[in-house]
Amino acid sequence: MFSKRSRRAIGVAAAVVTAFGLAACGNGGSQAADGRVHVTFWQQKFEDYQQAWFKENVEAFNASQDEITVDLQVVPADTWEQKLQAAQAAGKQPDVATTNYGSIKPGVAEGKFAPLDELLPAEAFDDVKENVAPFVTVDDQHYAYPMLVEPSTVLYYRTDLAKEAGLDPDSPPETWDELLEWSKALTKGDVKGMTVASTAADLSWSSWGLQLNACGYLPIADDWSAGRATEPCFADLANFYKELYQEGLIPQQPKVAYADGQPYGEGEVAMMQGGSWVVGQLKNDFPDVVDKTMVAPFPSIDGDLTKTTATLGGWTLTLDSKSEAPEEAARFIEYLLAGDPEIMAGFFKETGYSKYTVRDSVDEVLADDPEASADPFMAVISDEIVPYGQAEPAYPYDIAMALGTALESAMKGTTDVDGALQTADDAINDVIDKQKLAGAATD
Repeated sequence: MFSKRSRRAIGVAAAVVTAFGLAACGNGGSQAADGRVHVTFWQQKFEDYQQAWFKENVEAFNASQDEITVDLQVVPADTWEQKLQAAQAAGKQPDVATTNYGSIKPGVAEGKFAPLDELLPAEAFDDVKENVAPFVTVDDQHYAYPMLVEPSTVLYYRTDLAKEAGLDPDSPPETWDELLEWSKALTKGDVKGMTVASTAADLSWSSWGLQLNACGYLPIADDWSAGRATEPCFADLANFYKELYQEGLIPQQPKVAYADGQPYGEGEVAMMQGGSWVVGQLKNDFPDVVDKTMVAPFPSIDGDLTKTTATLGGWTLTLDSKSEAPEEAARFIEYLLAGDPEIMAGFFKETGYSKYTVRDSVDEVLADDPEASADPFMAVISDEIVPYGQAEPAYPYDIAMALGTALESAMKGTTDVDGALQTADDAINDVIDKQKLAGAATD
């Protein structure tokens, strides 16, 4: 999937084509009248600062080359799939494209991406963090180069409200039981102690990290041959959500989706389960709250904070398997994502340190940057959450929705926990049967 953050990408305007002398919207590699090889690069539209960063660095790459020009096309998120599929059907797909982690392995199975191992130096992949490398690897070959990760689950909490409630902000909760106790202590008047996802659509993906935390696996067998949503660990997770909701510790009718930190920023809740992207939202929209906020790994079911609580979404660059200029396209990928670590360090600075590195060398540059080192959130998320994150699952999203629906039903009491999980398991097995998933796992 995208990462979920990918679904939050800003995509309202029409496609913007940069003024780099775009030779064609199709598969590049052609030598134009200017005597240069043109590589087409399609980039899904993100926040404005990202657009500026991509534009600046594509221009810098082009200026550094005698024989290659990268032609950048920015495509709104809401038309991305349609335009890409149409281009592929016409044989005019881009040479390079932004691709989320969840699309890598299915794309490899469909023959969409070219392996990069013979095109990029080995040290480029040696630089990738150990737990991120598998996200772009199939059968020991790398089919994308990662750009960033965004943990889906971080605990945000108000230090001032914690002190008022007699809690130590320097010792945040580490177990689910401790989180429940903090939530009770912080629930006062119109302020709820906590906010988490509470609709099937949000629970379907935001709970992946906690599913892995409770069970060590997701609600489908590793080979996708059968559901396993009825195993007791999923009931533990459902009961955790149920207690938060039925004890009135979280908003009963949230105004925004899980991805939005507005209720926390406006002081409606004292703690929040939110993705790392909320860091940027708080800095931009609620700067007065930043100095009163600390972050921590989301509590673990048993207090072991080395267990996964967050999946890692994010973006990569992929090389189309039918590209007519694979070497030139790979040279651009190497320049932008795998070359001088200062380039990517500049990107993370532009994000307000709300997205996180995938390369050890970039970490080293940021560690020497006084501004990055002083950021109140970066070290915790980079050092205590990202290293233990796992990839988002590649199975059909119907599987995720089945479990998300069960969690919502259980937490709100419309169905008892066991009944909700049995319904989910039946739905998962139905998807497996209808989509012939048994044995088709891409992980």
